Amino acid sequence: MTPVTGPVVGAIRPPGSKSLTNRALVLGGLAPEPTTLTGVLDSDDTRVMIAALRTLGLSIQQDLDARTISFAGRHGWPTGETANLWLENSGTSIRFLTAYCALAPEGVVCRLDGNTRMRERPIQPLVDALTRWGADVSCDLGTGCPPVTVVGKGLPGGRVTVSGSLSSQYLSALMMVAPCASGPESVTLTVEGTLVSRPYVDMTLAIMRDFGASIDEPVENQFVIAPTGYQGREYAIEPDASAASYFFAAAAVTGGKITVKGLHRDSLQGDVLFAEALERMGCRVDWNPDSITVHGGPLRGIEIDMNAISDTAQTLAAVAPFADGPTRITNVAHMRHKETDRVGAVVTELRKLGLTVDEHDDGMTIHPGPMSGASIATYDDHRMAMSFAILGLRQPGIIIEHPGCTSKTYPNFFADLGRLCGGEQ
Repeated sequence: MTPVTGPVVGAIRPPGSKSLTNRALVLGGLAPEPTTLTGVLDSDDTRVMIAALRTLGLSIQQDLDARTISFAGRHGWPTGETANLWLENSGTSIRFLTAYCALAPEGVVCRLDGNTRMRERPIQPLVDALTRWGADVSCDLGTGCPPVTVVGKGLPGGRVTVSGSLSSQYLSALMMVAPCASGPESVTLTVEGTLVSRPYVDMTLAIMRDFGASIDEPVENQFVIAPTGYQGREYAIEPDASAASYFFAAAAVTGGKITVKGLHRDSLQGDVLFAEALERMGCRVDWNPDSITVHGGPLRGIEIDMNAISDTAQTLAAVAPFADGPTRITNVAHMRHKETDRVGAVVTELRKLGLTVDEHDDGMTIHPGPMSGASIATYDDHRMAMSFAILGLRQPGIIIEHPGCTSKTYPNFFADLGRLCGGEQ
């Protein structure tokens, strides 16, 4: 990375949201009518989802230049041999599709697997919930992690409980298939224990309703979902709010002014609230009907619970070294089960720069101080590469190892960052 020589000023529209794209792909794949998605993200995570849905019998047309995807509609399942789904390290794909495959009729067997890191990522809470629901699902190696085998027999209505403490994706996976249960009884999903990342559940609820689902929440974290199925439609994907966090952070660390187009305070993605975290640190934020602008300013350290927006915790950790005091990030223990142990990885790499960083079970405390350059390991985690790239806008000597890992969710990140900063980074 080459540090910039002054404030970064500009505007950008990030690519479509990975979270919304993969949810829309699932719902479009369950609707019997044609569906067209616009503003679709093209990345490693979305490619494996699309490939898997095609293996499961869907006709999908994609126009990369137009950023559109069209479904002919759900008209059957593959029969005969096992459908083998290879999902790399896409947590949303394997969790959503494990529940999706439980809807398959008898005679359909699906085996879902991924790379080495995927085989370390827990999926047992979802398997347990589906089993209680009546599905035939198992972790093949007995580790509570993939590979997973699903023997199709459909899902009935009824009551199901699921743990929410490791990932909200387990609940989202169950919610998205619930309208396709073989009624007439509704499905009641109840979360056991603490639910992490509630904004992602709210995102799931919103897109399900947009596709015609009927959902009530009579008490907090209990969801009653009618077996209405889905209706195909045209659906526009918002720009990715997690990706936007890096550009907001660039304004913060350089004292610049950056506008992200296509997002607003009421966006479906909770990660837009990262801008509020920067506001607490001393930035000014303009919330507009179709854009958010962050103005950098003198930064102060804060203590912040980032459970609801944990995908931006690494971004904040890259801003924290430039504050006038310590920053404590709390309630993100579930980040240890992401693409890597994100708490441990961030702490390790910040310490390489010479910073004092305290690691806690549920987060970290970052103490600003003199820094030196270092080669930053990315752990095959796209968010490590993008976050530390922002730190490198101010600190000389930052080398991002294996920057290509950003292809997981944002293949053109470094090119877009370079253009925004007025040159290649």
